[in-house]
Amino acid sequence: MYYGVQLAASGALTALYRTDVLANNLANADTAGFKPDFAYARQRDVVRVEDDLPFMPSNELLEKLGAGVHMAPNAVDHTQGTLSETGNPLDLAIRGDGFFVLRTLADSGTAGIRFSRDGRFTLDSSGRLVNATTGLPVMSDSNLPITLDRGLAVSVDTDGTVRQAGDAVARIQITDIKDRALLTRVGDGMFKMSNSALGQTIPATGTIQQGMIEGSAVNAINAMMGVQAAAKSVGTNFTMIAYQNRMMDRAINTFGRIA
Repeated sequence: MYYGVQLAASGALTALYRTDVLANNLANADTAGFKPDFAYARQRDVVRVEDDLPFMPSNELLEKLGAGVHMAPNAVDHTQGTLSETGNPLDLAIRGDGFFVLRTLADSGTAGIRFSRDGRFTLDSSGRLVNATTGLPVMSDSNLPITLDRGLAVSVDTDGTVRQAGDAVARIQITDIKDRALLTRVGDGMFKMSNSALGQTIPATGTIQQGMIEGSAVNAINAMMGVQAAAKSVGTNFTMIAYQNRMMDRAINTFGRIA
């Protein structure tokens, strides 16, 4: 019966985690450029298989019951969100595949590269084009920050070319990733890659739309239904744990006394 408690507990823990992930998606339903997570669970191997001890004695009946479940790595849904017009010339959205490239201020190496779909940009005190949420500079296709004249109007072509007074100042870098599973979420709608995976970057096929921002890719109704389903799964597994505890109490205090 303790085995039954362990199985139900594994189901409760994975359902609790799934609730947290879906609730975070729901909380970001209005966050520009946000990409929702999918939380996956997988069946856990029995102890002899998990520990690679095939010749250890075991209980065949218990092994047929399985070993419960545990979490698999999250997956990110990179579906494009709805593009909304803002009229702000420094609001940019990518229509199609690709990411804006930002760089952290503390690290000038590859570890400081961040990828984002949040195109809400502004100019800092020195005239650099930066992400309005994080303050990180936007990289050009030369991997340099883009500095603009605060007194001149800004226009951005679909290929990312930034113009002031009719002259091309720089070209905004947009990059895609061959295997997006190599991206790790780091907060503020940004992703990063390890140094060893940076060879996965490829030219983006998307185009830049000026005066627009990309909305969240979260479907609020689906996320809400997912939270409710996960919460129901938590309750069901807790009910099973309580049932197993009652059975254990009866085995000890009733059948044990009779014996």
